[in-house]
Amino acid sequence: MSFLTEIPTMGRTDLRDFKKGIDDSFREFTFNYGEVIENFFEPLLQFMIWFERLLLAAPWPIILIVIAGLSWLGSRSWKLTVGAVAAFLVIGYLDMWEDTMATVAIISVATLLCIGVGIPLGVLMARSNRAQTIITPVLDVMQTIPSFVYLIPVVMLLGIGKVPGLLAVCIYAIPPIVRLTNLGIRLVDRDVMEAAEAFGADYRQKLFGVQIPLALPNIFAGVNQTIMMALAMVVIASMIGVKGLGVPVLRAISNQYLALGLLNGLAIVALAIIFDRVSQQYGKRLQRHREGGHNV
Repeated sequence: MSFLTEIPTMGRTDLRDFKKGIDDSFREFTFNYGEVIENFFEPLLQFMIWFERLLLAAPWPIILIVIAGLSWLGSRSWKLTVGAVAAFLVIGYLDMWEDTMATVAIISVATLLCIGVGIPLGVLMARSNRAQTIITPVLDVMQTIPSFVYLIPVVMLLGIGKVPGLLAVCIYAIPPIVRLTNLGIRLVDRDVMEAAEAFGADYRQKLFGVQIPLALPNIFAGVNQTIMMALAMVVIASMIGVKGLGVPVLRAISNQYLALGLLNGLAIVALAIIFDRVSQQYGKRLQRHREGGHNV
């Protein structure tokens, strides 16, 4: 006898009614407020479209110069800078430039959005134990729930397109920066905070002049993890209309094109390595700067 047959018929009916009630309620919510939510995200959509077109329209030498400049500023390593430029040259040679620029556009916007939302949330958690108690289970759910599950309500609300894909990426990628911002601020030495108070610093001055600067290595570790998790969502986001390297990978899976899937997958790996190494090197430089300041 199966488990289901042991459940009373009335109980199963109530469960079906409960599920149907959830579905009907969300459909009604979508019908009543879907257009309002779409209008709310319209500026974000326009910014994403503009930024993607900017990257696609910019001549490739300018893009390479910008990549080299950002890599050098972040890492101060000629090897990493040359490696980043060489990787993008190979990507262009293999005719994956447009998809790569589309991927860079959504990853950049998603990272900026995660930073803009995640750091204030992390500060709030560090300031209030109650807020930490409330937000931590939410972050746990966001990190553990399968990404396909939260694609359902996002697509029902906003349909297929860039904004739903961006929101799905942000939901998956934002927890690390929130957690590490909270951790970094909580790890600031109490003696340093007491010294700031002794000099008459108010809460705002302590936060922006002491806590956040000292927590920057942890915050940038969170940014690093956020970028990595956003890149991990590229293929899944392509299923709901997000252009980029995930689209050819998805097409390769559907049609069993090994070379197409392998090359585009390696391009995603190359982006991940570049972002990872540059952000890691920048975080290490911040850490050395902080330790040098403490030694002084």
